[in-house]
Amino acid sequence: MANIRFKKQTYPVSKALRGYLMLTGREIDVPISYHDLLHYNSSVALFDKKGNDTLWETLIYNQTDREFIHDCLRKVYAQLKVGGDVGIMDHLYIDRVDYCLYANTHPVRVRIVNRLNDLFDYFYVKQADMSRIYGMELEHMLSPNKINYLVKESTIIEEHIQGIPGDTFIKDFLTRQDFNPLRVAKEFVKFNERSLVQLMGDMRNDNFLVEVIPDFDELYFRLRAIDFDQHCYEGSLKIYMPQYFKENNPIINLGFKSMSSVLELQYQKEERTRLLTRVHAAAGLLPVLLSAMKKEVLSTEENVHQLRAELSNLYEDDRFLNSNTMGDLLSTSLHMLEVQPVRKRKGVRVSSD
Repeated sequence: MANIRFKKQTYPVSKALRGYLMLTGREIDVPISYHDLLHYNSSVALFDKKGNDTLWETLIYNQTDREFIHDCLRKVYAQLKVGGDVGIMDHLYIDRVDYCLYANTHPVRVRIVNRLNDLFDYFYVKQADMSRIYGMELEHMLSPNKINYLVKESTIIEEHIQGIPGDTFIKDFLTRQDFNPLRVAKEFVKFNERSLVQLMGDMRNDNFLVEVIPDFDELYFRLRAIDFDQHCYEGSLKIYMPQYFKENNPIINLGFKSMSSVLELQYQKEERTRLLTRVHAAAGLLPVLLSAMKKEVLSTEENVHQLRAELSNLYEDDRFLNSNTMGDLLSTSLHMLEVQPVRKRKGVRVSSD
């Protein structure tokens, strides 16, 4: 099974990546940074509706700092949503600023409320990390999901992604009888293939969301990544295949019960075909992104050597062995979409309690 032994280091945004972010309009001057939000006086534990500790804390600022911070955060939200037009958002106010105690980068989550109708939204302020940015940008280009984020120096501003957290979905939804389990198993196979091709690591159930999509005759599902901190870092191939995380076993077991190997290969092929279509559609920007990524140090030399050997063995293709960086490996992984047909791979159907 997949196992991450050590905490990943943070990689500051390089000159090459910042150039790409400026080209695409992601690099923008925002009025507040991640570290500005850490100047708080105290904090209180945040509990959910059932009284459970969420492992988030609500930050408390003194009055002067609070007014300044809240005003800046409203401007940031306007930049994220409407190109900076604060005038049409006078009716919004900052309800809460929360700090995460357990994640690698200790993100800050901002809850913003519309006083005209009491609807609320969230956005996140995080420490910038190249692994995360490359992962989000590739997910935006190559998956069915779009990601809205901005970067300023060492700060990332991210839009909230709506959906049911994977662990909550497994605990509360899989016990229901009003859905077709094959729909979930099918999407997991596709999500597993997408994670492998894009080298998205650590897709255990609390690092992805499930979107439940009602149709006129059935419920449909989509799995989407929300945590990209382990993108292109680990050396073990299993880290990039959600099927190897025991936390995902309840969904994997649905596949054992409802899906044949023939169907599994079909859904793998469908996802790889869609990925290839998106690679072609992104022909204007993807080469620019990969050109920058190939020059980056995104992991240790040991991890690069291990992953290239394991990818070469998986695909039975020596081209991976010529890779010197994680960017090289990702580029070759995308190239495999064109040159290699899908076939049954050793160890695809895995489950362990």
